Amino acid sequence: MAKSNALMQLKADATALRLAGLTLPPGATWAQEARQQALGRVTAMGLPHRRDEYWRYTDPATLTVAEAAEAAVLVADESPVFGDIDALQIVFVDGVFDAEASDDLTMTGLEVDRLATATTKDIHWAKDLYGVLEARGQSPVERTLAAFNTAFATDGVVIRATAKVAKPVRLLYLHADPTSDVVLHHVIRVEPGADLTVLEGGPAAARLSKVMEVDVADGGAFHHVRSQGRDHERRAHTHTFARLGAESTFKFFTLTVNGRLTRNECVIELTGNDAIAHVAGACVGDGKDFVHDDTVFITHDAERCESRQVFKKVLRNGATGVFQGKILVKAGAQKTDGYQISQSLLLDDDSQFLAKPELEIYADDVACSHGSTSGAIDDTALFYLRSRGVPAKAATDLLTLAFLAEALEEIEDDRLAEDLRDRLEAWMARRS
Repeated sequence: MAKSNALMQLKADATALRLAGLTLPPGATWAQEARQQALGRVTAMGLPHRRDEYWRYTDPATLTVAEAAEAAVLVADESPVFGDIDALQIVFVDGVFDAEASDDLTMTGLEVDRLATATTKDIHWAKDLYGVLEARGQSPVERTLAAFNTAFATDGVVIRATAKVAKPVRLLYLHADPTSDVVLHHVIRVEPGADLTVLEGGPAAARLSKVMEVDVADGGAFHHVRSQGRDHERRAHTHTFARLGAESTFKFFTLTVNGRLTRNECVIELTGNDAIAHVAGACVGDGKDFVHDDTVFITHDAERCESRQVFKKVLRNGATGVFQGKILVKAGAQKTDGYQISQSLLLDDDSQFLAKPELEIYADDVACSHGSTSGAIDDTALFYLRSRGVPAKAATDLLTLAFLAEALEEIEDDRLAEDLRDRLEAWMARRS
């Protein structure tokens, strides 16, 4: 009990220090109430500490201090990821919306608004979602950084899809200030039968806090593909909260390369029968300062739902990879099909992969499985390639790409998958 009280005091002190001098952004009554409630969650829970169960593998200290550590601005030497994809482009520079660089935000079947504008309106559809899914996602695991984001985010996008949208929405985050500390919050609503694809990419900031709340109604479909990298000094914590209706689809993929510390959390509720949720990620980490953490919590609360978690990490030169994934099947969620796999490829003896896969099942007619493995490059496969004249570096890269392939296959759009494969291959070749 003494240790618990000591931890609570540490968290309370750190929280008070972080909140000192901060004021909630202004807005309409509903926005003010949502932010005030979120602030209450922050003070009640306290900022995360390394001694918290779901932070024991990842030190949150650089994410919770008041000042962001400086991060060098990456010099762009290639076109932006997804730059060749025909999409509606929305640009943020150090967290500030850039109207000149962004496209006209009107498109058939789509309503797009800035969070900064939406939260000033007394009547707006976002009032029923802003902070709502984040609050639902606080139990049974506390996610204080997400509540902090809800309380203090001043911008982002609110997107409502009312039909099958003809082309993707592309969120491009640019980094110009080496000390930028960005807080973005996006709210997305996919109406019944609608279909929306969102692409994300860009270095964003020295430190990025981003929350995305996604509500997919019955029969709706949401596809999300994002790229994080190649900026070496980025620190980021992101949260995606999703609620799925009957016969809806949610597919989410992240490619991460480089960065100092990246923590991606995804919390999904399948609340309607026959819903599908796929979450996947591929990560390439290099260096002892690299830490990449994927934390996923999927709740099955309806019948005949399907979920997949597929995560692959390639780690070298002392890099650290973390995976914490849970499938919770509630009573009555019969015919659940839950699958979870996390694997790492360790290219040296100094790198490490820390995994915590979990299943918690309260229904008796389910098919759920999980697995986690770590290993080195297959010596037989490497010898085969070398014996046919393939240089060691090229052979290692080929086997690395083959290892990551299963995660990339989770991307439904072949154009997007091919774009990321090409980028990944180019990034790996550049290291030589």
